Amino acid sequence: MTTHTLVVGGGISGLSVAWALLQRGHRVTVLERGQAGDESSWAGGGILSPLLPWEYAEPVSALALRSMAAYPGWVAAIEAASGLDAEYWRCGMLALEVAMPEQALAWCAAHAMAAKRELPAGLRTLSPTLPLQGEGGNRVWLPGVAQVRNPRLVAALRAAVERLGGAIREQCPVIGVLAQGPRVTTVQTAAESFAADSVVLATGAWSGLGLAGLAAMPQIRPIRGQMLLFRLEPGALDTILYRNGRYLIPRRDGHLLVGSTLEDAGFDKATDDAARRRLHEDAAEFLPQLSRLQPVQHWAGLRPGSPDNIPVIDRHTDFDNVFVDTGHFRYGVTMAPASAELLADLMEGKAPVLDPAPYRWQAALQRNWTLER
Repeated sequence: MTTHTLVVGGGISGLSVAWALLQRGHRVTVLERGQAGDESSWAGGGILSPLLPWEYAEPVSALALRSMAAYPGWVAAIEAASGLDAEYWRCGMLALEVAMPEQALAWCAAHAMAAKRELPAGLRTLSPTLPLQGEGGNRVWLPGVAQVRNPRLVAALRAAVERLGGAIREQCPVIGVLAQGPRVTTVQTAAESFAADSVVLATGAWSGLGLAGLAAMPQIRPIRGQMLLFRLEPGALDTILYRNGRYLIPRRDGHLLVGSTLEDAGFDKATDDAARRRLHEDAAEFLPQLSRLQPVQHWAGLRPGSPDNIPVIDRHTDFDNVFVDTGHFRYGVTMAPASAELLADLMEGKAPVLDPAPYRWQAALQRNWTLER
């Protein structure tokens, strides 16, 4: 039976759920408070892997690895439906100054993730300040890591949702819900009301605020990240570099992203000169030529922070037909395909491939907040 789902939130999580449900035959309307994809989905770097995957809890790894395996086909289907290029690129990632590289390599082997100590020839002379010489060194080369260009992925996904019959309503902030017994019947916006058979809340960094008639999602709060953008010649760098919390992400056209800060600053998206200088100095240690350049852009976004980077993907605690998909912290783009698959399975009453227990509402209540990475 065809059902109508309202998805509240038009970022990568909300659009991915809409895409998954549309492919399963549901009718979908997305309600977005601003412009679709303009928050953290736009602001991030698009690395399709946890930065150091062996350092994260298994629930993060499970979602990330399933998504990473699905991404080539997932993106190809979105591009085919939309006619737009998301710039998926398997460029690899080099992690430097890894604390325990042998354990990292063992983790990768156990999780079928390609990893090695040897470097491609083009990286060995990248910078005299980096530990790239010799066969050893505390480094791990991950040749299978890919990236997408976030704004272009969101544009393609939005177009694909619309091509498949989904409706996207922008500048449409939700202010509350009406319910009858255990079910929400109507979602209210500032301008009009919408009836639906089910509701998905994918409200990102705003998930912890709640709505009139709906409890806030547990343990979610905004974490600011500032990034820089440089313009280089195409081919100046052709892999992602990571060291001590900083990363460089090259684009094929020569643009280079540098990130990122982690700041518990509420809903303030302001940038500051101190963070700009730190990011610039750290980037120049990777690529000395950056010391002679000025960034062409400096921005901040608000991640949907969660303890241990573990999202909440579950039925809402208050209502039978309300579901949540939020709290992916740094990895909303990375985890999008598997998160949408898991939630769609839960909504349809199917047994999911992944164990849903770590992503339950109650599980989130048991986790403790630390801002480590």
